[in-house]
Amino acid sequence: MMSFSFYLSKKYTLSKKDSRFINFISGFSIAGIALGVATLIIALSVLDGFEKTITNKIIDFDSHIQVFSFRNTLPSYLEYQPQIDDLLYPNAAAINPYVSKLGIIGTRTTKEGVNIKGILPDNKAINVRQNIVEGKFSFESSDIPGIIMGRKLANKLLVKVGDIVTVFVLKNEKLPSFENLPNIQKFKITGIFESGMAEYDDLIAYTDLHTAQKLFDMGDKISGYDIKLNDISKIDSLTKVISNQLRYPYSVRSIYQTHRNIFTWIELQKEPIPLILALISIVAVFNIIGTLLMIVLEKTQAIGTLKSLGATRRQIIAIFVYQGAFLAVIGIFIGNVTAFILTYLQLEYKIISIPSTVYFMSSVPVSIKPELFLIVSALTFILSLFVSIIPSYIAARINPVTALRFS
Repeated sequence: MMSFSFYLSKKYTLSKKDSRFINFISGFSIAGIALGVATLIIALSVLDGFEKTITNKIIDFDSHIQVFSFRNTLPSYLEYQPQIDDLLYPNAAAINPYVSKLGIIGTRTTKEGVNIKGILPDNKAINVRQNIVEGKFSFESSDIPGIIMGRKLANKLLVKVGDIVTVFVLKNEKLPSFENLPNIQKFKITGIFESGMAEYDDLIAYTDLHTAQKLFDMGDKISGYDIKLNDISKIDSLTKVISNQLRYPYSVRSIYQTHRNIFTWIELQKEPIPLILALISIVAVFNIIGTLLMIVLEKTQAIGTLKSLGATRRQIIAIFVYQGAFLAVIGIFIGNVTAFILTYLQLEYKIISIPSTVYFMSSVPVSIKPELFLIVSALTFILSLFVSIIPSYIAARINPVTALRFS
């Protein structure tokens, strides 16, 4: 059976005979709650989407763990890889050797610094193949070795797929002289990739492992291993396992350590924003106090009549708490619908774009998670009930004799 307080509260809220001013204030309060809820949900959705997009982009493109040497070289991967296989079994999806050194790449008119990285054609530890936007993932060419570079580097060099570039690297890691000339190798561009991350698209060029070893006079030695895991949640723990087993001069570095600046930046972004946006919701729900106080003033005679007829203080408080709850539920519902529509439109149609050179992506990312909607809605509802107590308590203290005498 519907309680007395709930019935009266529903009647006041839905009544079309109320003062237009009270209806306007109630609508304004609902709009404030809806705006606060929608803003908070959208902001948290963007924040979560931003974190997820950047994390997935970095983790998918680069290796999860790198093993390298402080002496710049490791023994032949055929000799050393079985030990790493044993340490990671059965968690490793791929363990691939690589060679990496700095050089200069260019054409007759333009030169740029570059990190030449040699990998095996079947390398699965780094996701270059899926990011090819021009040409193909191949190091084979009819006459000279092939090379794959980022779009930004290609734009700087004013080259395209099929063009020839020249790579200069130091010999014996010493400054060039007449007695120690640099190694020079021509390459044909077979593919151009785009990861959306400047440190890859602008600074790295990939070629075949054996070609790189020959270019750097490394024989069968390598620079290290790229390791991809089956489960990214084990990156930190397995990095520690390998670090404890491999002593100097070997070093182990996880992707979180390699890109510490980015992940630290993400964490810093997450800390203050929920608090700041929660204040938006607090301001919004405090509209309920003003609305209910207006209703108390408008309904003073009705409150006096109810108390003279025997309504208890608890029932009067319940009436206005219910009314605050009605306003909150309507506002929360509208806010949820608004937030869902806007985030869905952004997710599907990429309405708001951002510079990819700064944010590693071309549009504002969003993540539609039901738990975000539920958490924001629940906290807003609880807060709305809490602030409804203040005007409800004031209404309950009205003296019925005074209310009826001056009505």
